[in-house]
Order: sequence, then structure tokens, then C-alpha cells
Amino acid sequence: MSRNSLRLRLIAGGIAAIVLALALAGLGLTLLFERHVGRTVSQDLDVHLKKLLADLDVSTDGRLAVTGGPTDPRFLEPLSGLYWQISDDRGQTLRSRSLWDAALVLPKDEPAAGEVHRHVAVGPADAPVLIAERRIRLDINGRETPLTVAVAVDAAHVAAATTAFATDLAIALGLLGIVLAAATAVQVGLGLRPLDVLRRGIANIRAGRELRLAAGVPDEVRPLVDEVNALLTARAGEVERSRHRAADLAHGLKTPLAALAADAGRLRSEGLPEIADGIDEVIGAMRRHVDRELARVRLRGIRYSEPHATALAPLVRSLVTTLARTPEGARTAFEITIADPVMVPFERSDLAEALGNLLENATRHARHRVWIAAAADGREISVDDDGPGIPEAMRPTVLARGGRLDQRGSAGLGLAIVQDVVEAYGWTLSLGTSELGGLRATLQPAVNQALA
Repeated sequence: MSRNSLRLRLIAGGIAAIVLALALAGLGLTLLFERHVGRTVSQDLDVHLKKLLADLDVSTDGRLAVTGGPTDPRFLEPLSGLYWQISDDRGQTLRSRSLWDAALVLPKDEPAAGEVHRHVAVGPADAPVLIAERRIRLDINGRETPLTVAVAVDAAHVAAATTAFATDLAIALGLLGIVLAAATAVQVGLGLRPLDVLRRGIANIRAGRELRLAAGVPDEVRPLVDEVNALLTARAGEVERSRHRAADLAHGLKTPLAALAADAGRLRSEGLPEIADGIDEVIGAMRRHVDRELARVRLRGIRYSEPHATALAPLVRSLVTTLARTPEGARTAFEITIADPVMVPFERSDLAEALGNLLENATRHARHRVWIAAAADGREISVDDDGPGIPEAMRPTVLARGGRLDQRGSAGLGLAIVQDVVEAYGWTLSLGTSELGGLRATLQPAVNQALA
């Protein structure tokens, strides 16, 4: 796919949208997970606070003590990341074994009695911790003593949980992105399939296999199909009008040419054969030019008409019979190697014009033999002669419009007319060396037509 490919643009746009959507979804889910973990940790700290408060005791001499305490084993493991601490205004401090010889440094604030404050502070080993703090007042020996109870957890635990979740989420979203990208490619392919069908339909019209685009297309493509079919209808009408105008032109030229031919005959009878021959040559050239232009106009609409098929062998025998009556044909032996069932996709008059020119050229230059053959499937027709042939370097010249190797009796348009005819049907004319020693002219489908 090139950079200008619509398929590439749609797929790239879809993948970009998927990547953006998944990135935003991943970021959002990670933030939600982090908030969820934070709430869960806060709830756990509240549970530990309540347990500490429930197990808090004061001796008769006013000393603080915790009987039992939270059961989480991390409170017993030094620097485990989970800590508790109880202190009063007289300098007494109780703390979990996990704090070891460190202490929680609480922010200076005054939470109301029974209110839980949460902070982020620096804990043991300078690690950030999340702290849940609660202030209570106890009557100790008749004195109301304020106590601060705090439970902390290492913030790295929350960050690690979030990182692990983000990693797993990234893998899952990556796999989902691959699946969605593949689905996007499939969806774009299905969405563009009508355009591919439209392309093949236009190719079939150009090749002459179809006359119109099929109407069974999605609603979004139907207006385009209708416009193309309307254009084809208008073009076919214009071609038909051009053909009629060309026919009128040909009929209009017949009378002047016939008058010139009569004048040439009178000049010849009056003893001026050279002038008469010159006029005849000019008349012949004009007729061939007119015939070629008429053929081209007639062939313009051939691909927009119904498909044709012509039996090859009967047509070739008819052409050979006609040529055999000419002086050149009377001295030529014609060999036909064509099976009767062979059919070729040409209209009969067009095929007769193309083969007639090839056979006429071969008969004019042959010494004794002309050989006409065809493949069993009708996809190759060859005309061989045993004449002098044409050097390979000169073959492009004779195929060019007006090109010829001699100046005798020809305007050099015979092979050019053959090319016009066969190209209108998607075939080609090629020249080569015959097994008979002369020229071989071969008609066969063009490469793209042969592969169709």
C-alpha cells in the first residue's frame, strides 16, 4: 500500500484512535486502581487504629500499655513498612517493634477528638509513609491526658501495587490493541470491498466483458454506480452519433472519388496513362484513409456492445477463395490449419477486415505459399508466407501509421488498420519470422486480457 492508499489511511487512523483510547483507558484505570488501593489502605489503617484503641490500657501509676495489639505480623518485623505509635503530652511513647529505634514524626496539627487525620510524611529510613492519626483524651489519675495514636504504612507498598497493576494492564491492553487493530484492518477491508468490486466492474467494461456496472451494491456506492452507468450510456450515444456522421462522410466522398476515377479513365483513353495512374494512386490512398478512419470510428464503440463470437475457419476459407481470384492469389498455394469448431471473440466484419489485410499482404509478398493457422482455443491466429520477410529492425516501421518498405500500390495503412481492429478487442498484432522463411503475423490477446 502506498502513502496515498485510502486503505492505509483508514487503518492508520483506526489504529491511532485505538492507541489513544487504550492509553487514556490505561491511565484512567491506573488512577482508579491507585485510588482504590489508597482507600483500602486507609480502611486497613482505621482497623489497626481501632484495635490499638481497644487494647490500650493505663496502669495505676499512669503508665501506658497495649495488651494484645494488632495481630498483623508485620508490626513485629523491624522496618517491615507497617508501624504504630502511641504518645501523650508527658513524653510517654509506645511503638511497634517494626519501628525499631525510629519514631513517626507527625505533622503539627490538632485533630478533634475522635477525628482521624491522614498524612503523607517521612518514616523510617527516610521512606515516605501514609499515616492515619487519631487524638483521644483519657482520665489518668484524675487528670485528662491527651493521647495521639498513629498507624503508618510504607507508601512504596501502594506504589508497588499500582506499578504491578499498570504493568499487567499494559500487557492486557497491548493484546487488546493488537486484536482491535486486526479487527480494524478486517473492517476496513470489508468496508472497501464495494470499491474493489466497482474497480473490477470498470475493468471489465474497459476490456469489453461487461456493458454496465452491476446495480447490486451498497446504498452508499449506488449513486456513484448510477452516475458511471449514466456516463456510459451518454458515451455510447455519442459514439453511435459519431458512427453515423462518419458513415455520412463516407457516402459523401464516394461520389467525388468516383468522378475522379472516371476522369482518370478518360485520361488513360486519351493517351495519358502516367497522369491517370497518378490519379488512381491518389484515389486509392484516399479510399484507404477513409476506410481506416471509418474502421476506427466503428471500433470506438465495440467494447460497449454485446460480446461477439465468429467461427474462424469458414471466414478464412471465404477470404482465401476471394484472394485466389486475384493475380497474386492465383499463383499462391494457401494452407489452412484451423479446426472448424474454433471460435474467436470478434465481430465477423471486423475480423474479416483484419485477416483480409494480413492475407492480402502475405499473398502480395509470398513466393509460393501462405499458411494460416490457429490455436485450438482460438487465442492465437497466425498468417505465414514464404516471401522475403521483414528485417527485425524494420518491423516497428511497418506497424507505424503510413509505414511501408516499398512505394508500390499501398498507402502503408494495412497493418495499421489491423492493429486498430485487434486493439479494440483487447488483442495485439506482432511480427516475426515464419518457419516458411518469410513473415509471420500473429494475433493474440494482450497480456492483461490473457490473464483475465
